[in-house]
Amino acid sequence: MLENLFGSPVIEKVLFYLLKNEKTYASELSRVFEMSLFGFQKALERLEKGGVIVSQMEGKTRLYRFNPRYSMLKELKFFLEKSYSFLPKEFQLKYYEISDRKRPRRKGKPL
Repeated sequence: MLENLFGSPVIEKVLFYLLKNEKTYASELSRVFEMSLFGFQKALERLEKGGVIVSQMEGKTRLYRFNPRYSMLKELKFFLEKSYSFLPKEFQLKYYEISDRKRPRRKGKPL
């Protein structure tokens, strides 16, 4: 949908994923979208170089999120939300609104 504007369908996927999940890492994107890891690594690198996203190490994993200091962040998120609303609902649920656990279960808690 926005690949012509952003220059890459991978960047569109990254931005929509960050919009709905707040943070991510390259291999997570590769697993969710079942695409090459290299493409996501290059897209994340390009977005970080442009100042749209920032990264930080958490353990051995480099996590990416929107840069809160990006001057057009509010406008970008508004634009992405509007564009996201035009995606088919099954596509939204399959790729972007994933209900995987994001943190470990408390030790000793029964399943």
